[in-house]
Amino acid sequence: METKRLRLAIPAGNLQQATVDLFCKAGYNMTISSRSYHPTVDDPEIECMLVRPQEQPRYVQDGLIDAGFTGLDLIREARAEVIDVMEVNSKAPGFYTRQVLCVLNDSPIRDVKDLEGKRIATELVTLTRDFLEARGVTALVEYSYGATEVKVPLLADAIMEATVTGNSIRANGLRIVDTVIESRPRLIAGRQAWDDPWKRGKIEDLALMLGGALAAEGKVWLSMNARRADLDAVIAILPALDKPTVAPLSDPEWADVTTIVDEDVVREIVPRLKKAGAHGIVEYPLNKIIE
Repeated sequence: METKRLRLAIPAGNLQQATVDLFCKAGYNMTISSRSYHPTVDDPEIECMLVRPQEQPRYVQDGLIDAGFTGLDLIREARAEVIDVMEVNSKAPGFYTRQVLCVLNDSPIRDVKDLEGKRIATELVTLTRDFLEARGVTALVEYSYGATEVKVPLLADAIMEATVTGNSIRANGLRIVDTVIESRPRLIAGRQAWDDPWKRGKIEDLALMLGGALAAEGKVWLSMNARRADLDAVIAILPALDKPTVAPLSDPEWADVTTIVDEDVVREIVPRLKKAGAHGIVEYPLNKIIE
């Protein structure tokens, strides 16, 4: 009997390595050869391919790919009708961007309404037009093939460009007029795949494991022993997702305390825990937290 397979698109380009790392942390051992567009994964029921994130929404919508991993801005640009399975809210670089309308610092354009009749350069033409039309603004929106920042003011009155902090925008002498969209990657599915019980189950399993990996980002497991007389003082120091777990030890005077905390607070609370009476403090890395 032929093995059922889920066709999964991995974003080629800037998001590629961060996406592979996330899947590995979620429990899918994924590798990419430098000469191949087909990543290997240790799940025989998943068939991966590298596909530009700009192209994924159309391919997923048309059923050529079962599931993909692409940005919300690109889904909106393609006006693709896909199932938005989950938002990938990761702290990893590249997993967040915002598309902003920009003009030169000394431009008289101060508001979106001021773009009426102006020329705008962008790589996301449909998204820009939809944003302007929703605000009653008619402008000439043209596709930019790159180096969009240099097109104002000679070739365009304004641009729409991707940024995270806005530093690159300011470095090019530009000013942000408005934010068109804030975008994070999405795990998306096609309607045909979603209507297939086996494929839907496989996609939901992916989402569960990816969600667990995302929930564990920046968190660690702390374990320690404490005398019962010191328990209240120790527990009072611990920030936790839920209440810390307290378990008895063979010596009734002692207890084991475990909890999950943000990694960046460990260096602050461990000395305080030690002073409060905690012993044998151990920090464990976490790969997944699944509620």
